[in-house]
Amino acid sequence: MSYHNVEILFVEDSIDDAALTIRALKKSGFTNKLHHVINGAEALDFLYCKGAYVTRSDREFPKLILLDLKMPKVSGLQVLEKIKSDPILKSIPVVMLTSSNEGPDIERCFELGANSYIVKPVESDNFFNAVKEIGLYWMVLSQPPL
Repeated sequence: MSYHNVEILFVEDSIDDAALTIRALKKSGFTNKLHHVINGAEALDFLYCKGAYVTRSDREFPKLILLDLKMPKVSGLQVLEKIKSDPILKSIPVVMLTSSNEGPDIERCFELGANSYIVKPVESDNFFNAVKEIGLYWMVLSQPPL
């Protein structure tokens, strides 16, 4: 698989949630350059070109990271903290896309530098609309730093 020009790194351990999100992004036209990983350890391997991603160019980074919070191996909080403390990665927008609507989780994510925090709606129409808006805003409307 080619890892060139990945625009969205999607980190989600739930196969059902991943399928719904990918379907919503696909309907909105944002899956051409999406790469899905199933846990935080794999996300860090992708970003730092390690493990299965050792051949990926360390000069190409995603334009957006969609990050689940509660995952095995390495949590979304740990991944977020690593990204936002790295001078090279910290400018990549990170949208927390999670089922947790707990105040401490939300507060901690913003303290660590999350750009947005979206609670996964249970109702599928709302979820599709939320994912579509995420793609539209971060991939089309938002201007990254130069």
